[in-house]
Amino acid sequence: MKPVKKILLGFILIFLIVQMIQPARNIDYGQVPSSDISKIYQVPQKVQSILKTSCYDCHSNSTDYPVYAYVQPVSSYLENHIQKGKKELNFNEWGLYSQRKQTNKLKAIANQVKQRKMPLSSYLYLHQDAKLSKEKVEEIVNWIESLPTEK
Repeated sequence: MKPVKKILLGFILIFLIVQMIQPARNIDYGQVPSSDISKIYQVPQKVQSILKTSCYDCHSNSTDYPVYAYVQPVSSYLENHIQKGKKELNFNEWGLYSQRKQTNKLKAIANQVKQRKMPLSSYLYLHQDAKLSKEKVEEIVNWIESLPTEK
């Protein structure tokens, strides 16, 4: 066997072996916890739909994984990204935040979407349906601004 074929075969073998290493998945199997933002605030259906489509993959305990998320090293990269997103904000654990933290997070959400910092452009590249139109941004911001400052 020629050296080039041996090297190529070696790379293919390593690639296949690495595929066996898969991180734990961020999946809650459709369970909405009592601490979810929708259980704490009255979230209009339109806003909830926007949040689920544009935010929940990285900011909740349930990610809708695309096919490419099962291929290493992409799988580990995505899982690391999701864990960072959940650490920053987790809609499923909203009720576990203090009132002060909830208020600050709501302000941050409004600022992030107004400034088009969220969803991330790297996420939008492969998830066009998550892109926030001007109307969707207004919908989110108007809902946040309509909430009482204290519950």
